[in-house]
Amino acid sequence: MLIETDLRGLSVLVVGPPGPTSAVVRRYERAGAVVTVAASADGVTPELCESARLGVLVGPAATWAVARSALAERCPVVTEPLPDASRGRVVLVGAGPGGLELMTLAGIRALAEADVVLTDRLAEVGDIATLAPGADVIDVGKRPGHHAVPQDEIERLMVGRALAGLTVVRLKGGDPYVFGRGGEEVAAAVEAGLPVTVVPGVSSAVGVPGSAGIPVTHRGVSHVFTVVSGHVPLDPQQAQALAGLGGTVVILMGMHNLVPLTTALMGAGLAGSTPAAIVERGFSPDQRSIVGTLGTLSDLAARAGASSPSVIVLGEVVRQSAVWARRTGAVRDGSADLLDRIALDALDALDVVA
Repeated sequence: MLIETDLRGLSVLVVGPPGPTSAVVRRYERAGAVVTVAASADGVTPELCESARLGVLVGPAATWAVARSALAERCPVVTEPLPDASRGRVVLVGAGPGGLELMTLAGIRALAEADVVLTDRLAEVGDIATLAPGADVIDVGKRPGHHAVPQDEIERLMVGRALAGLTVVRLKGGDPYVFGRGGEEVAAAVEAGLPVTVVPGVSSAVGVPGSAGIPVTHRGVSHVFTVVSGHVPLDPQQAQALAGLGGTVVILMGMHNLVPLTTALMGAGLAGSTPAAIVERGFSPDQRSIVGTLGTLSDLAARAGASSPSVIVLGEVVRQSAVWARRTGAVRDGSADLLDRIALDALDALDVVA
């Protein structure tokens, strides 16, 4: 039974064996009810019946005649079958690049229905416990050089909880299919015979450059963009392919390898004068940009103390950030911090035109 009605403040007594009743309790709590649980027939006391405004009998509790009669004298009574383990499912949700406003409505709805949330290291999206009331929230996030929960263990947790009849949300930063191992997790769910859906998210590869006024494509400038993982340096063949492709190159997770990445691309023939930018901590209150060229970007980043999480953008589209810098409300005076001044000076040096 899916509770859609607003039950805020309603006193509900849920009666049934421990464990199977937990999913029922969470649904009523999400609807705003004040829930009390009686795990046995003897637990249905006159005091609990007196305060209840709705009684819910789960599974075998429907046959507890004395408890049913005691409740029925005081309030309406409904029955629910035990949750069917075969109804467990997995939902991969992309949380976007930062901020609750950038998560889709479908993603928020999936969290509201979750029994378990396996969450990544995310940009600030709000209080997960509030978005997924009553759910078991488990942090399985990876950090550079530190995978506290290995990928196979994440998949084991995800599949195991879903096979137990629970709705499991795998909450991932950005989009689940952009360097998020979403394909591996979908495959694990399919192999286990579980229903699985994917809720897309705004990828930082597109959203973060856009937040700094850098479109990854622009008519007459770039009709192609390539997204690359900077987790490891480029080999010569990869660097040569990127240098020869043209358009825009977006590098994620590349700050640790910024020097070898830029060096490899210049060695493969990409001009050192190619406009380049780093957008640091996109969509956070501390978002900052460094704008320069492929040849100067590493030095500018070192001067500014730039670090992860950052998105690196290479290509002529970086020049469009000059338009963003001239927008109404843009910082134009001495209140600009170091990175703003570096960015604006670099844009002047690039002789950017709208």
